[in-house]
Amino acid sequence: MCPPGCLHSICEKATRRGFLKAGFTLAVGSAAAASGGFTAEAVASEKKSLAFSEMTDMSHALYEGFPTFGGEKWFTVENIVNFKENKVNLNRWTLMEHTGTHMDAPIHFSEDGMTADLIPISDLVVPLAVIDISARAQDDPDTSLTPDDIKAWEAEYGQLPEGCCVVMNSGWHRLVGDPKFTGRDNEGLNHVPGFHEEAARFLLEERDVKGIGVDTLSLDTGLNSSGAFPVHYEWLGSGRWGVEAIANLDAIPQSGAHLFLGLPKVKGATGGPARVIALM
Repeated sequence: MCPPGCLHSICEKATRRGFLKAGFTLAVGSAAAASGGFTAEAVASEKKSLAFSEMTDMSHALYEGFPTFGGEKWFTVENIVNFKENKVNLNRWTLMEHTGTHMDAPIHFSEDGMTADLIPISDLVVPLAVIDISARAQDDPDTSLTPDDIKAWEAEYGQLPEGCCVVMNSGWHRLVGDPKFTGRDNEGLNHVPGFHEEAARFLLEERDVKGIGVDTLSLDTGLNSSGAFPVHYEWLGSGRWGVEAIANLDAIPQSGAHLFLGLPKVKGATGGPARVIALM
């Protein structure tokens, strides 16, 4: 526990401007983190330095009425205590785990997969590869990110980094608040881009990837009443995680950044609203 006054002192010196001026160096010790301790031996053997000087928020602000595929309200806020009467502000949230910018944990689409609180923290700070299919998606909302898109990215930037997160930029992150964001038609079908099942399988079998992400509401292309979610079942069923409704992808380089994924550590969670940050 921080002694009185130390947190204020740290925050006063460690402003964002000050950090970015000098740059960050983040040491990640995966073995130490997994064991719950940071011995000198563990840090020496597992230490990895990640230097960055810029950060971009890849999260949408969550609000009442944030879009859902079916139009249901999945997040509400009730003010329980207010400053005028009590000199304290306190709200009660009621939410579905999978609303706004959020993580899908393996248990979300598997019988006994890992819950969000058990995912190793070393798997939540990873290299980031952004694959832009926005030009194609603008004309065809039912398009998918395919193995060919992955191979085209690799032809330009090299093979996907080990342990990375592959994110689809379909341009949908710009459409929050627009009816096109959910793509719902009169028959109840949703027309939005996503990962093709073959792309997910390629990443599972041919590459070392920790997670995948999309700027839409679903890892799968579209959503319909049949309950067919091939990417969700195959990807999450393999023990990997996904992130949905990512923001600000036009501000992120397609190669060279890292992704930091933070969310509440709720025991047994199938996922949850996330703060997703690009480190560059």
